[in-house]
Amino acid sequence: MLFALLLASADLPAPVREVIDARCAGCHAADGKGRLDLTALTFDPADGRNFARWAAVYDRVAAGEMPPKGKHLDPAERQQLTDGLGAALRAADATRSATDGRATRRRLSRREYECVLRDLLKLPWLRVADVLPEDGTAHHFAKSGDALDVSHVQMGRYLTAADAALRAALAPRAAAPDPTPVRHYARDQTSFTRKMTFSVFNTAPERATFPTLGFAGQPAVRAGTAPVTAGAADPTTRELEGVGLPCGAYEPVEPKFNQFKAPVAGRYKLRVCGQSAWLGPGGRNALNPKAAAQWFIPDLDAVTRGRRDEPVTLYAETPPRQMRHLGSFDLTPDPVVRELDVFLLAGETIRPDAARLFRSRPGEGRWHNPLAEADGQPAVVYRWLEVEGPISETWPPPSHHVLFGDLPVRSVETGVEVASADPAADARRLLAAFARRAYRRPLPDAELLRFVPLVDAELAAGRGFTEAMLTGYKAVLCSPEFLYRHERPGRLDDHALACRLALFLWNSTPDAELRTLAAAGTLHDPATLTAQTDRLLNDPRAGRFVDTFLDYWLDLRRMGANNPDAALYNDYYLDDLLADSALAEPRAFVAELLRADLPARHLVASDFAMLNERLAVHYGVPGVHGVAVRKVPLPAGSVRGGLLTMASVLSVTANGTTTSPVLRGAWVTDRLLGKPSPPPPPVAAVEPDVRGATTIREQLAKHRDQASCAACHSKIDPPGFALEAFDVMGGYRDTYRAVAADKGSRATGFGMDGQPFAFRAGKPVDAAGELPDGRHFADVRAFKALLLSDERQVARNLAGQLVVYATGAPVRFGDRPAVEAMLDGTKPGGYGVRGLVHAVVQSDLFGAK
Repeated sequence: MLFALLLASADLPAPVREVIDARCAGCHAADGKGRLDLTALTFDPADGRNFARWAAVYDRVAAGEMPPKGKHLDPAERQQLTDGLGAALRAADATRSATDGRATRRRLSRREYECVLRDLLKLPWLRVADVLPEDGTAHHFAKSGDALDVSHVQMGRYLTAADAALRAALAPRAAAPDPTPVRHYARDQTSFTRKMTFSVFNTAPERATFPTLGFAGQPAVRAGTAPVTAGAADPTTRELEGVGLPCGAYEPVEPKFNQFKAPVAGRYKLRVCGQSAWLGPGGRNALNPKAAAQWFIPDLDAVTRGRRDEPVTLYAETPPRQMRHLGSFDLTPDPVVRELDVFLLAGETIRPDAARLFRSRPGEGRWHNPLAEADGQPAVVYRWLEVEGPISETWPPPSHHVLFGDLPVRSVETGVEVASADPAADARRLLAAFARRAYRRPLPDAELLRFVPLVDAELAAGRGFTEAMLTGYKAVLCSPEFLYRHERPGRLDDHALACRLALFLWNSTPDAELRTLAAAGTLHDPATLTAQTDRLLNDPRAGRFVDTFLDYWLDLRRMGANNPDAALYNDYYLDDLLADSALAEPRAFVAELLRADLPARHLVASDFAMLNERLAVHYGVPGVHGVAVRKVPLPAGSVRGGLLTMASVLSVTANGTTTSPVLRGAWVTDRLLGKPSPPPPPVAAVEPDVRGATTIREQLAKHRDQASCAACHSKIDPPGFALEAFDVMGGYRDTYRAVAADKGSRATGFGMDGQPFAFRAGKPVDAAGELPDGRHFADVRAFKALLLSDERQVARNLAGQLVVYATGAPVRFGDRPAVEAMLDGTKPGGYGVRGLVHAVVQSDLFGAK
């Protein structure tokens, strides 16, 4: 057996062979106890799977996990094995990187493609990502050439997306649209005033100025609010004329300003005038006078000033009910004007949503208002929507200028036609200029003009100049030079470095400043690279980095895929404000870590959170009012703080009905600690018991009795147990919810849909656990403290995730010293998050393919 081992490991360094022979072969052989047979495992690091096997051997020995308890390696032997094996693996990695580079050549992801087109065509509102097929992922991100394949379907979709983008860039008409603000009164909107079975609207002429509200003759704008601007009427009683009565207490009508439709895509300013109100009870119409929560028809003769601010969300809508979030604001008890600066697509209309109020629908039976009190219920009054736009400093707009420069345009039945006195010459000039901007590296003129024959052929076939040029531009946007990143093994040139930096922090193409520095050959200078990194991070487009990085690293793109179950969690069902706020929290949180260069330990535990009122109520944090997400200090001893206990993270790691310590624990060890578990063996999954007869902990205890499961579950279950104190939407709990039954205490209420729900309090939640090294924790607070005993590992994982996102390749064995150098450089600042981004950009991993 020893002879076979030596032959199989002939290429291993001699010191490594000695330790394996003396200490490992006894168990790790064909007839041994170990699952890995080292006697049959050759050392062939050129083979990826073989390399991974030996890297796993190194990691387990270095971490002290091997040999197992009861056996040991002398420190000198452990050092001898890890030094020798580590050096051999690093040398093999360096050889491969020198020949092939670290990362596989890749195309743009669909999000990158959209962002590149937005910046190239000067169309910040462009939406074409959904036209393209979903991207594959590797190492968590859609940034790796190993997952971003190209098929004939993909190419067909690229052609469709490019065509849509180019046509959106064209001026929709020869003359500039009139941007004068236009006011749309709620009273004139059919969606506000149409009769329903339980209508809360009153269109009587005598109600037009709200005499019952006491607002007649009072200004519609109070001190400290946004002023009424150009196009607004005198803010007196005249502003109140033609306005419908309170709406939003119920959502069966789903009011929208349907008399407005965006004439063209572009930038608009929306101003909404309204206020909160209080609707008195309907007296004879109440379902049960003793149950205040069941008042469902208001008395329109008892409408008074609101008792609190009400959050309102504006959505852009295109039929049939395709909703796009635009923004949120608070309406106060006094009339107020709120303004949003937005981008709208052609044909979109505006739908306001009184986000705190419930969402009954016709046909759902009787409605119940959980916000109602004995003397009435809250409501929202929408007075008017004022639209200014489309706003463009020049006409034709900048997007049109990108394609056709200053050539004149004239209106035709299908839109506009660009006039050219010399189509052949203009085609060459315009196409070369467009390709030069589109391609992310310099190319010879012959390459820039290789699509001119396509334009010539279109012109020869009798196509107009505009359509012929769009054909040429479309070919550019679907060419390999545009779709692919062009990086060669070894040190990146300045143009490739500019492209990598822009795709990293903006998901986009290098701007003029980066291109200028690249052309001058100065971008590689460390001080210049630092300054450019800060410039890109301080630009609003860095929000793309935060959003996309978190969508994939934390799986936030799955938010909403598992909506809370309407039976067990009806109090969360249809709560769009909670879902929207939960998604905004981690993005605002990481943006704050980046802005202030806060230590990476905040990812695990922080003394602040990014909250608005809805999230603060959900978390039990007092004193937060309003819909705006802002930095809020957490009370001493709070279970919140850090990513682990955010509603979004706890939601995407649950299925909407139940929680699983296995899924959540695997998420923590993989996404937050960078220690993923191997795929599970083919055994039956453990499903939580919604009847409440057993807890998931009791079920997992039996599961771990299987030897094939125990090794991994000892690592992934404890973090999951710590998070069992949180339900499917991140609410804190002491007991599980079980389906309603005759036994046990019952909880009842009305959900956001106005329908009743009930559940039974199940068994108590036990959030205690024990880590594999024997350390105990009583709850999630103690668990976080244990994680932070090794802050460097939290920072190491973040650095590794950033490397994957930035370069498209994972941290390979040979890359580990570079990552440790990043950590050494940022340690004095507590491994600041912004500092880690800088360290990644300055590293050899970022500067080479």
